Amino acid sequence: MADIRPYRSTPVFDQDTLPAALRSRHDTKAGVWGVIRILEGRVQLTCLEPLSQTILTRDNPGVVLPGQPHFVTPLGPMKMRVDFYNQVPFS
Repeated sequence: MADIRPYRSTPVFDQDTLPAALRSRHDTKAGVWGVIRILEGRVQLTCLEPLSQTILTRDNPGVVLPGQPHFVTPLGPMKMRVDFYNQVPFS
């Protein structure tokens, strides 16, 4: 199995530094998968197409498909980052 690595990652954000752009509706670019990695705490991922809500934790990262509209909501103190891939990040 190939070792799939992100081509870019965000800084680590906490509940205070998480940008407003990530807290409101936004999309990944065409051909880009986002993996939301929780380092501490919990975050709610809301995907708008198709509509779903998932609680993300250290053991349950969130995967956002190319072009999928979504936003995240911190659920108390947390730390997270987003890794971006130009291919499916899992096999």
